[in-house]
Amino acid sequence: MHAKNISEARKGVAVGVTSSIAWGINTVVIGVILTQTPFIDTKEAIILAPFVSSFAHDFFSSLWMILLMTVKGKIIEVLKYMKTRNGLIISLAALFGGPVGMTCYLLGINYIGATYTASISSLFPGIGALLAFIFLKERIGPRTWLGIVLSITGVIILSYMPSDGSADHHFILGVLLALGSAIGWGLEGVVCAWGMKGEDADPEIAVAIRQTTSALAYAIIVIPIIKGYALSFQVLSSGVVWLLVIAAFLGATNYVLYYRAIHLIGAARGTALNNTYAAWAIAISLVVFKQPVSLQLIIGTIIVIVGSFYVSGNLKELVHISGDFENKEPEITEISG
Repeated sequence: MHAKNISEARKGVAVGVTSSIAWGINTVVIGVILTQTPFIDTKEAIILAPFVSSFAHDFFSSLWMILLMTVKGKIIEVLKYMKTRNGLIISLAALFGGPVGMTCYLLGINYIGATYTASISSLFPGIGALLAFIFLKERIGPRTWLGIVLSITGVIILSYMPSDGSADHHFILGVLLALGSAIGWGLEGVVCAWGMKGEDADPEIAVAIRQTTSALAYAIIVIPIIKGYALSFQVLSSGVVWLLVIAAFLGATNYVLYYRAIHLIGAARGTALNNTYAAWAIAISLVVFKQPVSLQLIIGTIIVIVGSFYVSGNLKELVHISGDFENKEPEITEISG
């Protein structure tokens, strides 16, 4: 935690909340995109839509980051850092977060909608904690185990369907894909933590590398394999491209603010705040699009989010963040208000 006073700490909390709102809106916008032409024109387009839209999202997001780095005069630093050991490890993390995590996320949205996918995928801090325990030998305390159990319980509630023989196979597939995104993002977090260990990397440079690597992986590997360039060019020449540009901006904004929150108030608090995006996605869908929300969805989402707070940090510490500065010098407290 690098915040030097209460004012900076509160700024970190505000930045963390804003990052989650950006990703919540991003999720809902992507849900709208997948229902637009040319993604629904043919059966082939419907199948390819999540892959092509994911490619377009990370492609435009990387352009936003390149523009930001150019304006800030950091583009040369990005290119230099990509060649370092840590830069290569961050690039590896991007493969888990982009082609794996993001594609599963959009496939999940395609099958079960934005709200359910956002809620189930928010299990990723628990999965990340388990993976860190297995691969990085990080200790897991009782509170973290409780959070993992709560998160899994919430997902079970979200994915439960009555056993009356009428289970929707698309729903089950969508749940599995949303879990796949959580695994991909959990792996991304663990690998990224490994890559940035022992070095105070610039968060914005890390995000630029992450988005650019993901976009290149789609362009060179994923899209050619699925023969998706024809649809990609159709998308670029259609009106839906502007929605993708907006979604990409929101995605880049989320990552930049998320990393800034981590820098100011620590990884635990930053992750916990960012992970409330599921609640924002539900609220936006309800208020803006008047989509019905079931009690099952609300209860399951709340349990998953509470679980993520236990995994990532301590809700009491987050609410009473000023306690970190109670033992500071009096003048610091006065300056921060």
